[in-house]
Amino acid sequence: MSSGYSSLEEDAEDFFFTARTSFFRRAPPGKSRSGQPDVEKEKDTHNYLSKEEIKEKVHKYNLAVTDQLKMTLKSNGVYTGFINVQMELCKPTPTPASPGRLPPSGGGGGCMNTLHISSTNTVGEVIEALLKKFLVTESPSKFALYKRCHREDQVYACKLSDREHPLYLRLVAGPRTDTLSFVLREHEIGEWEAFSLPELQNFLRILDKEEDEQLQSLRRRYSAYRQKLEEALGEGWKPG
Repeated sequence: MSSGYSSLEEDAEDFFFTARTSFFRRAPPGKSRSGQPDVEKEKDTHNYLSKEEIKEKVHKYNLAVTDQLKMTLKSNGVYTGFINVQMELCKPTPTPASPGRLPPSGGGGGCMNTLHISSTNTVGEVIEALLKKFLVTESPSKFALYKRCHREDQVYACKLSDREHPLYLRLVAGPRTDTLSFVLREHEIGEWEAFSLPELQNFLRILDKEEDEQLQSLRRRYSAYRQKLEEALGEGWKPG
């Protein structure tokens, strides 16, 4: 298994500073005048912490760290730290640690990358940084970041929205990866919205070709069976 270290702060400053968020408590989402839920406010809802709560959690987190990858708290309430992301991609990708060599691919394989990020970085920014680090040229919209949780001997995987903050999730869960881990995957086959129209048309052409080949193969098989049956019948039936 390959591993690599990268940093949003080192690789691209715009990844590190563009996201904006507040770490003070917010009121729960309200309702619009029509009585319907305020969708935009619901999207913004997050379990934000006060500066004092962040300070306490960062302190406890650093006490529990065993690999020296501690978090750093700034005076404005923003904190930086590390997340490990398992790259479970269908297509092999070159690793920065060993250019020209390909890590294992597919579920359970892939390479692990340690990413240095800020509490302001969103899931979308983390995906972009990982693809850039691993020289993946495909659109970030074709990939998703998942959180993998372990509860009562069971494993749950949940796709994160682009607006969530991975380092916040890491802070709340603590440093143990057997409690919470992150996985980068390509979208499921059913999520066609991630592909462009020319790509979808190409998929249809490929499917049409495969369907035609399968039909031709079936016709040849049944034609051969029919011929053998007719030969058997011809040899076994004799007029009385």
